[in-house]
Amino acid sequence: MESASDTGGSGANKKKQVTTIGDFELKKKLGKGATGEVFLARQISRDRSVAVKTLSKELAKKEDAVARFLREARSMDKLNHVNIVKFYAADSYKGIHYVAIEYVNGKSIQDWLDKLKQFSIGDAVHIAMVTAQALKHAHDKNMVHRDVKPDNILLTTKGVVKVADFGLVKTLDEDVALTQNDTGLGTPLYMAPEQAVSAKTVDQRVDIYSLGATLYHMLTGSLPYSGQTAVELILAKERGVFDAARKLRPEIPERLDLMIDKMLAKDPRHRYKDCSEVVRDLASVGVHNAAISFVDDAQPISVGSETLSVLRRTSPAMGVTMDSAAPTPGGGQMPSAEEVPAELIDSSQKWYVQYRDPDGKTIVKKMGTLRVLKLLKAGKLTSKARAKVSATGYYLPLSEFAEFSDAVEKSAKRDPADIRHDDLKSVYKKARQEQKQKGNWDSVSDRVHAVVGNGVAVACLLAVGILLVLGFAYGRVLFDYLGQVVTELMN
Repeated sequence: MESASDTGGSGANKKKQVTTIGDFELKKKLGKGATGEVFLARQISRDRSVAVKTLSKELAKKEDAVARFLREARSMDKLNHVNIVKFYAADSYKGIHYVAIEYVNGKSIQDWLDKLKQFSIGDAVHIAMVTAQALKHAHDKNMVHRDVKPDNILLTTKGVVKVADFGLVKTLDEDVALTQNDTGLGTPLYMAPEQAVSAKTVDQRVDIYSLGATLYHMLTGSLPYSGQTAVELILAKERGVFDAARKLRPEIPERLDLMIDKMLAKDPRHRYKDCSEVVRDLASVGVHNAAISFVDDAQPISVGSETLSVLRRTSPAMGVTMDSAAPTPGGGQMPSAEEVPAELIDSSQKWYVQYRDPDGKTIVKKMGTLRVLKLLKAGKLTSKARAKVSATGYYLPLSEFAEFSDAVEKSAKRDPADIRHDDLKSVYKKARQEQKQKGNWDSVSDRVHAVVGNGVAVACLLAVGILLVLGFAYGRVLFDYLGQVVTELMN
């Protein structure tokens, strides 16, 4: 590091020490963690504010740690996403190993949770959706964050989500130390169970787990699992039992609660496979805010091109607010939901559809989107039909899916006679069978009512019950005799 002196203040000259690391002039310390320190700095050549992270002296003594620090930091250069903190440089200068990244003027989600305790459902889902979108961009570059948590999700003063700390070395956790030789990178409070065993073999599903834990925390103000030590915490996660978010906060939609359960599945095979599925399902609930409500002058949600098709399909059904004037990361304007061509609907999507046939038997068939729409239009499927997108998912009413919501609504407005014909077909069939079995007994019963009145009719109906026991052949004779007796009594 080098030092220089500036003249400042009013009146007498006042010397101020300035520390520089290469092209970066350090202004003030922002924080300190297990891996080093963070400074607000000015990049001299570009005259812009940046954040500079330096590697601690202890880790700087280890050649493999230094090499990994610089290698993984430079890998961030592959990432170019509006919701990921930008990478500027990584280098060593006179024994100081550092990385320079975008300076985010704002607070972390953890800072806001410390203040607000929990977020509104709309704000929490907004943050989770945008974070998942950023993670998907990284996953597409074969990069796994491995430390998704509220501390590493930042909000600018305009309410823009920024995911931080991609690819940075973390050998010790800031909250709970993991001292095993095969240390699982990340924070145990949010870390997937398999990551505690080996951080080297994990895939993108560990980020989905951590995001699920973060979403749970934002919604409930609590963590799904707790423990006094890392071992207790990991063992609790291995058991895989936690209070449902909806139990702690009943207004959480049931579908959202089920999504959190899926994100936090103990077995990674039971979680979402990738973040595009997470974004799709979170968007389909239709509860996320267009902008963060607790940040003044917050910007509306910025939807990247990779999830445009997802939100396009969900918007009509869930009432998503999409600012048609909002710029996309790639430039140009974001089209409103109405401007997106209907023919772009994913006709290749397959659905597991559950419905009842005219005989009342439950049927499950796998069919494409266009086939489902055709059956809805023809009246072969009604609003009572349910569907899911995978064999292991949950059945939901067709109206819950944006692809079918309009068709379901139109089918509900069909002519009532048509609806009765479709829905009561099985009832009529059963009625015809019963009529055939009963024969002319209904007309006989009517004559009895006309002759003897309601009171005697009840007695006659009891007699009919006896007839069924004695048998049809002899019962008819007995019925005629009883009819004559009743007639004489009435006279």
